[in-house]
Amino acid sequence: MSITVHQFPCLSDNYGFLVRDDATGLAACIDTPEAQVILAELEKLGWKLALVLNTHWHPDHAGGNADIAAATGATVVGPQEVERIGQAPDRVVAGGDVVTLGETRFEVIESGGHTLGHVAYFDAADHTAFVGDTLFALGCGRIFEGTPEQMWASLQRLAALPDDTRVYCAHEYTASNARFALSVDDDPALKARTEAIFAARERGEWTVPTTIGLEKATNPFLRAPRLAGRLGLTGAADHEAFAAVRAAKDGFKG
Repeated sequence: MSITVHQFPCLSDNYGFLVRDDATGLAACIDTPEAQVILAELEKLGWKLALVLNTHWHPDHAGGNADIAAATGATVVGPQEVERIGQAPDRVVAGGDVVTLGETRFEVIESGGHTLGHVAYFDAADHTAFVGDTLFALGCGRIFEGTPEQMWASLQRLAALPDDTRVYCAHEYTASNARFALSVDDDPALKARTEAIFAARERGEWTVPTTIGLEKATNPFLRAPRLAGRLGLTGAADHEAFAAVRAAKDGFKG
């Protein structure tokens, strides 16, 4: 089995993702940040859209559902919370469910915290994960609806995926995340990575996808327990160290 992922910019800093099951030619759209851009990309590629896979309810992720479904006849799949934008998904999924696209099998991973019902989609055969706003390159999503414990547990589920898993996160936030990371962590691997990120962004290059292994090695949110002493939290529980890093990022002005 194999898939082809087509990535393109949407809105001001979102990415759109179209995923094609190579065996059958059927395609899925991961979230719907900008309907007309997504439909134009589908037409350019000549792909047949079968599914919309929503990660969470926010309008920059599910706001194009109705227009895309009307134009393509695609089935909308997502967590129950997507109904908050005006219409429930055709199929409601939660952690532990499986969604198939042709011969491709996506495992649904519970990843709440940013929103309560947030999910991610993992193709184990191709080591590919679409994580919405839970995990970013050198970052993680703000905790709008959940708790630090919930978000930490969600990040640990993603961190348990194989290190070579390609991680498609939904926004180009990496340069900002890199500046924050350097303020809380002095690891040499992080310094080398941030230098490469700043150079890539200067050239106008994307920093997505990333990998689970790279994030485990350098992302301050996944490394939070190791940073506890530096943050004056020696002996803190892992989720407490994570909460401190998240709070520091929320107030970061760099």
